[in-house]
Amino acid sequence: MASAEIDSGICGFCTTVRTTSEGRTVRVEFETECGYVERLAEALTEVDPFREISYRGEGPVTLRLAAEHLAHPACPVPAGIIKAIEVEAGLALPEDASIKPRKD
Repeated sequence: MASAEIDSGICGFCTTVRTTSEGRTVRVEFETECGYVERLAEALTEVDPFREISYRGEGPVTLRLAAEHLAHPACPVPAGIIKAIEVEAGLALPEDASIKPRKD
């Protein structure tokens, strides 16, 4: 199992994504306080990890469903979901990533 803890910032909502492999499929489970992410979670239950790592063809299912269900394009949850999928499938190493916006 791989997971990602995502603090979305100013909205105050945190999401934990947990992934497990079943053959060539990765199952995705969510723990969140955000209603938009809850709707995304209902639609995004399993994916083909090789499809999620490329913009070729129709691109990642995660990003297409995020566009349908999330309110803000800058929400970091979709990137965290894809990262957890990559780690679970052995397509990436588990390493922290961050976004730190500032205004001077």
